[in-house]
Amino acid sequence: MSHEDNITKIKLCYTLWKNGISPEAIPAQLGVHRSTVYRWIHGFQMTGIREFERRYRRAKKGRKQPRKTSVLAKVRILAIRKEYKQCCGQKIRYILQREYGMDISVATIYRILGGTYQLRSKWKKYSKRGYVRKGSQPREVIQTDTVDFGSVYAFTAIDTYTKEASVIIRPRLTAQDGQTALKEQLQYFEKIDHIQRDGGSEFKKEWQQYAEQHIPSIRTARPYKKNEQAFIERFN
Repeated sequence: MSHEDNITKIKLCYTLWKNGISPEAIPAQLGVHRSTVYRWIHGFQMTGIREFERRYRRAKKGRKQPRKTSVLAKVRILAIRKEYKQCCGQKIRYILQREYGMDISVATIYRILGGTYQLRSKWKKYSKRGYVRKGSQPREVIQTDTVDFGSVYAFTAIDTYTKEASVIIRPRLTAQDGQTALKEQLQYFEKIDHIQRDGGSEFKKEWQQYAEQHIPSIRTARPYKKNEQAFIERFN
């Protein structure tokens, strides 16, 4: 297992532990030994997650090589953007990793795109999407999002009333993986009256079709309005 994979699992372990998941149940979700989970939790209690992660990174740290975005990388980023119909930076990063073995941050991808495209028209008004709902009882409103951990992706969901959360780890950031994650989230929550997601490609096609079959109400949060996804953003 790579160093970054361990960092990812440490962060997920902390999130699950802070959300009340039993230490006995965490190993099965993360694929690590029970003693490892207890050792990590002890570290969280002693130093907090940030200091624990910093010490872990320092202990495993090797020499860093200077990184520079090559012309070839820029060409591939622009080509992917064109081929996949204006896809988001997260999807471009995933395709670069899968097709070319290139690991480029989402921030760098958007910087390159920003030099070529006008990513957001200042004259285009947002379409009406309905008001942002807040649950007044369990399972009434769920907010969902994704977190990019590099080699894996977390599909997260939170009940805005009870603050119960579900974290599903998937190897890819696709709508098919989103559908798989949604199935598991529906099993966990048992029912969902209303779900809110962002406009990412992982919440389209297969995810959308499955959601329409099992959830009465679906809303897409407006771009650049992070307060609309406040519950899930705080959890992430």
